[in-house]
Amino acid sequence: LEEVPLEVLRQRESKWLDMLNNWDKWMAKKHKKIRLRCQKGIPPSLRGRAWQYLSGSKVKLEQNLGKFDELDLLPGDPKWLDVIERDLHRQFPFHEMFVSRGGHGQQDLFRVLKAYTLYRPEEGYCQAQAPIAAVLLMHMPAEQAFWCLVQICEKYLPGYYSEKLEAIQLDGQILFSLLHKVSPVAYKHLSKQKIDPILYMTEWFMCAFSRTLPWSSVLRVWDMFFCEGVKIIFRVGLVLLKHTLGSSDKLKSCQGQYETMERLRALSPKIMQETFLVQEV
Repeated sequence: LEEVPLEVLRQRESKWLDMLNNWDKWMAKKHKKIRLRCQKGIPPSLRGRAWQYLSGSKVKLEQNLGKFDELDLLPGDPKWLDVIERDLHRQFPFHEMFVSRGGHGQQDLFRVLKAYTLYRPEEGYCQAQAPIAAVLLMHMPAEQAFWCLVQICEKYLPGYYSEKLEAIQLDGQILFSLLHKVSPVAYKHLSKQKIDPILYMTEWFMCAFSRTLPWSSVLRVWDMFFCEGVKIIFRVGLVLLKHTLGSSDKLKSCQGQYETMERLRALSPKIMQETFLVQEV
């Protein structure tokens, strides 16, 4: 974990407090400055609040006061409830919040995911939403986490969680064509092996790397993602591919399809490390 000196952290906190307290002014006039500050990392004490401002979920909640409570009281569709119930214990099982079966973390996770299936019945529930909602709940109460999830599903990653997975397949193709520019070597190797992007990028993109990267890197990526959108997810994906398969040296040990997939499943800790990754993105 990269330690930010206390002095620097305090300065960042006061800058962020000023921004959050005068948000509209900052958004209108100094968006570039906000972006730079998100790249440096949002102070942990203000991260949850900042994500709500950046995503627009704060405004969304204010426009829909009482809506979450209303959904919370409804029983929900049994076909989704069973699936959600089964997924609860799989989310960050080592985190104190989600450790116990009936604990408040798992209960809130259930409430948020159930509410989403009622809010968007035509979409229902998708497994990849669970880790997303869990990360949000580590930073904010259930109602705020719900609206933040809504923004991610509708504004940031629209279509990712619908049954057909068309949006994710399309973005897989886009990622692959961008790789051609970023790392011709990696591109050529994956083409030769006939490895469809959907095989390695689905979990990366649908879970916004929350199940892939070390925790400190997840937070830094999300800080930038909330500010700049899905292009951050693309950039992270490209960095990982380039540094895993981007030179003849790296390809020596993954000649075949199986070895290549194994390599992409077990990425080198060095390239996922917070400072390195953020610098490369």
